[in-house]
Amino acid sequence: MRDIGHIGHTRELPEKPHGYGPNVHILDDAVAFTLLARLCEGKTAQPDFNRIIRVLYERLLDAVLVSVMPRAERTVVTRMAAETSRARAEMEVLDPNQRVVIVDVIRGGILPGAVCFDRLNDLLDPDVVRQDHLLAARVAAADGSVSGTDIPGGKIGGDIEDVVLMLPDPMAATGSTLDAVLAHYRDKVDGTPRAIVAMHVIVTPEYLSLVREKHPEVQVFALRVDRGLSDAEVLAMAPGASRDERALTDHGYIVPGGGGFGELLNNSWV
Repeated sequence: MRDIGHIGHTRELPEKPHGYGPNVHILDDAVAFTLLARLCEGKTAQPDFNRIIRVLYERLLDAVLVSVMPRAERTVVTRMAAETSRARAEMEVLDPNQRVVIVDVIRGGILPGAVCFDRLNDLLDPDVVRQDHLLAARVAAADGSVSGTDIPGGKIGGDIEDVVLMLPDPMAATGSTLDAVLAHYRDKVDGTPRAIVAMHVIVTPEYLSLVREKHPEVQVFALRVDRGLSDAEVLAMAPGASRDERALTDHGYIVPGGGGFGELLNNSWV
């Protein structure tokens, strides 16, 4: 028999209030914040750094799945079937047939992409889960400032028609990487995605401003928004309440941030 208590799960998430619009989700997650504080400390290195990243991306992915993924009803015959014919549970679950493509943006996105790929293979039909790989590199102007992102190559495994396209990249600073990745898929890959989701550990107001202006269809999920170069009166306001928020140095690095996550994730300092 159908039990109404097994269906109709909420899509609402615990989120911090902000003024960045409905497609931006800054999670209100004390457990993730505790781990993120440890992640950004100068003393945290391998193997603890990657272990924490894994946990943070599992939590981020769960939030995305609750909020974005379509659902289906499934009937489960439980182990009690030997005792009674009513040992059947009709439950609302994630739609196992919804196609998902994870974009591994090398190099900061390698581990986050792998975490999402493995977890989705547990939750969905593995035949509908794919991971693509793109090589992305900052393009710097003569003064050292970031002027864009170059994508010299990659490996894309098919079309993106009606997929949930996930971009798990830990540090979202300027938005140039997201912009370049989406341009690459738009120009070189067939299909229109059902949803585009960007998943970050830390974002900046500068990044969110670019996304809202150029890619308003993108849903952003983040654990923290950093605006550490803002004046004290701005920091006393809710995130997104002032146009004077700032987080980026002249070279495009986040303050307070956590340093170069790409270097730390790979123990490679080039």
